[in-house]
Amino acid sequence: MTYVEDELNSQPECWTRAAAEAARHGGALPAAGERVAIVGCGTSYFMAQAAAALREETGQGETDAFAASEFPHGRSYDRVVALTRSGTTTEVLELLGRLRGRTRTTAITADPATPVMTAADDLVVLDFADERSVVQTRFATTALTLLRAHLGRPVEDSVADARTALATDLPDGLVDRTQFTFLGRGWTVGLANEAALKMREASLSWTEAYPAMEYRHGPISVTTATTATWMLGAAPGGLAEQVAATGGMWVAGTLDPLAELVRAQRLAVAVAAARGLDPDQPRHLTRSVILAP
Repeated sequence: MTYVEDELNSQPECWTRAAAEAARHGGALPAAGERVAIVGCGTSYFMAQAAAALREETGQGETDAFAASEFPHGRSYDRVVALTRSGTTTEVLELLGRLRGRTRTTAITADPATPVMTAADDLVVLDFADERSVVQTRFATTALTLLRAHLGRPVEDSVADARTALATDLPDGLVDRTQFTFLGRGWTVGLANEAALKMREASLSWTEAYPAMEYRHGPISVTTATTATWMLGAAPGGLAEQVAATGGMWVAGTLDPLAELVRAQRLAVAVAAARGLDPDQPRHLTRSVILAP
């Protein structure tokens, strides 16, 4: 078993622990009514997108998500939350340095022995969700589960669905597809983006992601009989039928959307194996992007 397989299989336990610890970390996480930005790079940026949309959906306050390198310094926020598994990503550390003394910052990280521990004002360490694989799985979903629990969203159903996602076979023929498209709505757009990234990183697949209602506005034109279109969450009316009419394969999201992401992670590993690739060591990638001064 690869590291990434072992790590993605441990997600139900990690989510349960994160939910149990959410109250203990409440003082470091955004309070209701605060104007908040959530930032990250790569996978962490897509989790930031999901968390920001969730926070607004629950009425907690205006919340934006940015890649750390694209943070708009002309805007004012009560708090900036940085998601960083490694605690060493250059863009995140530089942003936290620029914000020090003028905006409250919180870092959610997996490694307590890294520079982010002194770069942020408040800290949440999820060291039990750290990973050996370059490809992120459990840290990202555990951080999002922590934020869901902090927003008052129960996580028991998502944990149960994650166990189902790990125990149930993938749809027949899915691994043999040559193109994969992931769709989301609201907070699941970030999850769709992350599912597509997992496929690109681990299996070098041709993969795209879109807000579901945007799929009709051009992207559906490249859907063929070798395409799989996977919906994370409830689908817009009629979209499944339109995809089926192209000859493409429609994959309905029947589980909690975060559990559907677990299924997509499993697909990435399965496609990598079918292509003779090592999902623990994706080409051209490292665990953290650290730029020279």
